[in-house]
Amino acid sequence: MTVGIIGLGLIGGSLAKAFCREEGNTVLGWDTDSTIVEFAQIAQAIHGPLTDERLGELDLLLLATYPEAVVEHMTRLAPLLSKHTMVIDCAGTKEKVCAGVFPLAERYGFRFLGGHPMAGTHFSGFKYSRADLFDGAPMVIVPPRFDDIRLLDEAKKLLAPVGFGRVSITTAQEHDKRIAFTSQMAHVISNAYIKSPTARNHDGFSAGSYKDLTRVAWLNPAMWAELFLENRENLLFELDTLIRSLEQYREAIQEDDFAALCQLLEEGRRIKEEVDGT
Repeated sequence: MTVGIIGLGLIGGSLAKAFCREEGNTVLGWDTDSTIVEFAQIAQAIHGPLTDERLGELDLLLLATYPEAVVEHMTRLAPLLSKHTMVIDCAGTKEKVCAGVFPLAERYGFRFLGGHPMAGTHFSGFKYSRADLFDGAPMVIVPPRFDDIRLLDEAKKLLAPVGFGRVSITTAQEHDKRIAFTSQMAHVISNAYIKSPTARNHDGFSAGSYKDLTRVAWLNPAMWAELFLENRENLLFELDTLIRSLEQYREAIQEDDFAALCQLLEEGRRIKEEVDGT
């Protein structure tokens, strides 16, 4: 199988290394920084650069870039792709990407699926990429039609070397709604939480809960700012919901209302048990 990867950061670099684990795969890569492409080849994460001339060889093209860049790349590349090539993006939001690329796929005849590999670290860049990043991780797929079983089966087979543990199928709208809660809110909260002046004096007084809550404060500002703004309505809903909840906790603490505070804490504990199990 011949795989092309656009964007060789943490996600794209990890995808490249995952495909290179399996003999018989040829991996070609492209990045805005040509030195990253050279380094990836030296590190044996790719077999060579992805050029326009080699696009016709691809069985699978993965775009590990920001949402806006996915649409820009595909607008240029669409006329150059073979009809047998499957294209899957790996951007963090789906509505803008799918709205921009589904029509291109229909016009030029290649297959396109929105995608979101649900794994990562708080570090970014190729140097932090690793072949096992996605082992056992979920992969979210947004197809143009839900009844095209052959297309979905082919996508799963093409992605098999990456090692995903589960593939979920959804719409672009539902993806962005859920990801606002499960991912984007976590980054907003973590990044805001660490701004307390007390944070500079945490050493020796912090354990697992502090580490869990602040891990993703160490983020890529430009990338996450774009994702937040791409998904602003869903993210604003989650932020407003959280702010209303925090106001209830604040009021109970300010009023020294033990019963109300216990009730709020019990509600949160019960919901956690319901959604995630014991």
